[in-house]
Amino acid sequence: MIPQSAVRLPLARPRFRLCLLLLLGFALIPCPTLAAASQVEKNGDILRTLIPAVAYGTTFYLHDRDGRMQFYKGFFTNLGVTYALKATISKTRPNGADDDSFPSGHTSVAFQGAAFIHKRYGFKYAAAAYLAAAYVGWARVDSDNHYTSDVLAGAAIGIASSFIFTRPYHGFVVTPMADNGFYGIGISKEW
Repeated sequence: MIPQSAVRLPLARPRFRLCLLLLLGFALIPCPTLAAASQVEKNGDILRTLIPAVAYGTTFYLHDRDGRMQFYKGFFTNLGVTYALKATISKTRPNGADDDSFPSGHTSVAFQGAAFIHKRYGFKYAAAAYLAAAYVGWARVDSDNHYTSDVLAGAAIGIASSFIFTRPYHGFVVTPMADNGFYGIGISKEW
């Protein structure tokens, strides 16, 4: 018989419990459209929470304390900018529900999580997150909660907030670049 003190289940580890608690916290972030009319909108709501939760959870899985701090900076900058713009601009939604259309908060949060994974761990790990974030944006337009410009602005804010504060973890990082008619990619490696 194995002594009980020799067996450490993952749930007994404080770091694992904290990670689980934080992921549950992300999942319980209030979302007014959880009673959404369409399955597309519900899926978008779920992905809006899941993408940053996976990005944040990855920092625990990899014991990446620096990445976690960078995630906090990007995440809270994104929320601050997004909600400050919503309060300042007061653009009416396509469905007329309220005047919080610009920019899309769902899209900014989803793209912030995807961009964090991209910048910190590399594009190959972020490709699925970017596709899911694009689905979130499409779902917001499809459900008449946002105009396309709202979603594009939300995506830009989310990506910028992560790219400003996040540094590569290991290996090569591929970064898209665009400036005055120049389009390309940058490849970098932290030594």
